[in-house]
Amino acid sequence: MNSMSKYYRDDPCKKEEQKCNFTAIKCGNPSSTTIPVGTVAGTTFTVASLTVNTNKIKNPTIKLEFASNIVTTAFVGTLTFQVFKVCNNQLTPIPVGPSWTYTETVAITDASTFSFFICDCDTCFNDCCTYTVVATVGLLTVGTIAINNATLGAIIAGDSGSGCNC
Repeated sequence: MNSMSKYYRDDPCKKEEQKCNFTAIKCGNPSSTTIPVGTVAGTTFTVASLTVNTNKIKNPTIKLEFASNIVTTAFVGTLTFQVFKVCNNQLTPIPVGPSWTYTETVAITDASTFSFFICDCDTCFNDCCTYTVVATVGLLTVGTIAINNATLGAIIAGDSGSGCNC
């Protein structure tokens, strides 16, 4: 064979099944929540939510990103943030990943950012899930705390299946 010869096993007309990757970005709307003086331990506040549809995505992985600005006014206390999901008319929210804690031990007026991300790989094909970030008061609060511009976003990646046009 010379350099001009072609191998017929590499037939360009032969169609093979293509596997295509799918990626999407979904952004939630910013919201604000103020937790007043004297809020008792165990009180919960939903601070952000986002609905994600994984219809026709095989083996989806969802990276959830939460970001907020926290403004305290003579606040002393602890807040625990947890992501929950509810899929396809489930009745009980399912926690996703670990919880995240924000603590102030000295009564000062302060402003800071609070953010975290987490991945959810436990989503089934054809699921429509609503993710929420819930803040739970750890101790009786002193002062006030405002969770401003709380936003939940998602990056969804997976396989879109066979026979797609990439």
